[in-house]
Amino acid sequence: MTERWVIHLPVTAPDLLRARIFARTAARVLARLSARVEPGGVTVSAEDQQGVRHWVFCDQRLPGGGRCALPADHTAPCRRYAPSRR
Repeated sequence: MTERWVIHLPVTAPDLLRARIFARTAARVLARLSARVEPGGVTVSAEDQQGVRHWVFCDQRLPGGGRCALPADHTAPCRRYAPSRR
């Protein structure tokens, strides 16, 4: 039996774009509260097609360690931290 459990927390959004935005925001906030949050594994799906998942973060491995923190399907070069909003 595994010693790790995964939390599945259904939250609804009106469309894929807003679902991804909400999921990114929630993952980043939760990651600040606990090192056990793995933002790179966050996906979203349509309520009636939960087997079809859409990645929220790029999560590509970066040279020197770490993973890309930008949204999935980004066009800028991968980077460790998302740009800060001002």
